[in-house]
Amino acid sequence: MKTKTSSNPAFRRIFRLSGATWFCVAVMGQAIFVIYILGFYGLRTATGDYAGWNDRQVITGHVAGDDVGNVVFALHVLLAAVMTASGVLQLIPALRRRFPAFHRWNGRVFLALAVTMALSGLWATWVRGSYLSIISGLSVSLNGVLILIFAAQTIRHAVARRIAVHEVWAMRLFMVASGVWFFRVGIMAWVILNQGPRGNNETLTGPADIGLSLSSYLLPLAAYEIYRAGKRTKSASLRLAVMVLVAALTLVTLIGVGGAAAFMWLPALTTPQ
Repeated sequence: MKTKTSSNPAFRRIFRLSGATWFCVAVMGQAIFVIYILGFYGLRTATGDYAGWNDRQVITGHVAGDDVGNVVFALHVLLAAVMTASGVLQLIPALRRRFPAFHRWNGRVFLALAVTMALSGLWATWVRGSYLSIISGLSVSLNGVLILIFAAQTIRHAVARRIAVHEVWAMRLFMVASGVWFFRVGIMAWVILNQGPRGNNETLTGPADIGLSLSSYLLPLAAYEIYRAGKRTKSASLRLAVMVLVAALTLVTLIGVGGAAAFMWLPALTTPQ
């Protein structure tokens, strides 16, 4: 039964605000991530310091003599910055309303880059051998496969002019395409909250590593579906429970973004070349 609380306009605004708050925290974190990619990998690539890619802990960065692999790595990393920025712009309601043409073209760019990133990631994993363990390789591959499936569904519903369904699939695509970012944020939040790497190891085969790797795209996807259900429900108690969950995830995201920025991304920009 629909309750007065759940139908109250102020309550609905607070519910929407909970989602918007998480989105703002995520946008801030992704903006810092883009700055890091461009400031570290972009600068070294532009100046020809390809070996400098290895100044950060990467599984397989620059390898002397592996021209194809090096080109794919550079494109994969640098295009990640463009895809991240494009995806964030795609989700801003004001831009969708005021600049529909930009929204359509930016959406095509995001879709093309998401597919490119998924395919290049699968190639790097299984052809170049860029993985620390079979478990981590399989997790990354599942992420890539989901990106391809969700991209196909996003395109299919856009072509059929089922805009509402298209927007749902586009949001799902954004969640799984941001898996790399979510993983870094998640692992930093885990380390900070546990005051150390508990259940982690260098090959990403620890129980925490496996959980964080899978949850880096499955948890955001599940959270989005729960939030959608919260918007549809007429139960005030269920909607309140969703708000509490979103608030908790927002706090964890904020902790992870702060940790990643302070210990991973911003220090890399001050590393001398």
